[in-house]
Amino acid sequence: MDIKPKKILIADDEPDIREIIEYNLAKEGYEVILAKDGNEAIDLARKEKPDMMILDIMMPFKTGLEACQIIRTNPNLDDMLILFLTAIDDETSHINALEYGGDDYISKPIGAKLLVSRVNALFRRMNKEDASTVLYLDDMTIDPIRFVVEKNGEEIKLAKKEFELLYMLTSHPGRVFLRNEILSKIWGNDIIVGDRTIDVHIRKIRQKLNTDRITTVKGVGYKFEK
Repeated sequence: MDIKPKKILIADDEPDIREIIEYNLAKEGYEVILAKDGNEAIDLARKEKPDMMILDIMMPFKTGLEACQIIRTNPNLDDMLILFLTAIDDETSHINALEYGGDDYISKPIGAKLLVSRVNALFRRMNKEDASTVLYLDDMTIDPIRFVVEKNGEEIKLAKKEFELLYMLTSHPGRVFLRNEILSKIWGNDIIVGDRTIDVHIRKIRQKLNTDRITTVKGVGYKFEK
């Protein structure tokens, strides 16, 4: 049986960059779709349902961040990976890329080998995720197969990283997860993010779930109270 190739949508307003990325990913066996601006990226994502999007942040009509926000509200695209391209090599830009729903980022100018390596690593990480056990915690149900959280029967919308972080904590109630461990398991060793990224995600989870069961162990990490 033939294995269907992974489909990747590349959105960048620079034709040369689109061509370089397309050439190198096609050599790896990926099916590639191209978009030249934020609006076209959104339309093609909805139509083609790619496995991954590579989004330039600075694009006409809608930025990559704006496109990501819109795309992440589509339940049919919950499992799609998003890799941001940014010409702004500073911590704030990188944090924004992750907080808006990105799974990884890479700075321009682009090294073709590094980009392909990041793409492959993201797919490997997704394939290793254990998505089999539904968790039932008092008033909450957490379903990793459908990426759905329900509290008192009401569905709560979480971004992908928020869901992964919540699932990790709730899978082991009472266990303290170190900050470095959280970064490694949720964002991977190839992505450099700071403590602020974890704190922001925890704060959003607490607010959305209206819960105080996720507690801070000062100077150490976080845990989900039994």
